[in-house]
Amino acid sequence: MAKIVVIDGQGGGFGRSLIEKLRAGGYAGEVIAVGTNAAATAAMLKAGASAGATGENAVIWNAGKAQIIAGPIGLVMANSMLGECSPAMATAIASSPAHKVLIPATRCGASIAGLPELPLADYISDAARRILEFV
Repeated sequence: MAKIVVIDGQGGGFGRSLIEKLRAGGYAGEVIAVGTNAAATAAMLKAGASAGATGENAVIWNAGKAQIIAGPIGLVMANSMLGECSPAMATAIASSPAHKVLIPATRCGASIAGLPELPLADYISDAARRILEFV
């Protein structure tokens, strides 16, 4: 089974919801929760992640070990997520050979042309569907 690394910041809501959907969709493999802060990591662990780690080094290390990286689009944008995503983190994630499933989020200061405006829950459901199809 693929090693999925879910990365999130702030309160971990994106990651929590995504992990819940992956587990509900039947994925029993390894899901590593990596938070930019302890609250995000804790939320994802409560959602059913296999293990968790916190901070810049954890993001950089796990990005290089993942087959799939999932989280908000801001993960590949330096200084996004209210500054929680450092340039080193964004570079590690963008440079990783892992398949990336990125969730559009206006709070990251970016719009994706061509995407319909959907509720966040719909984007998270679509991300879970794509990951489950990939694995």
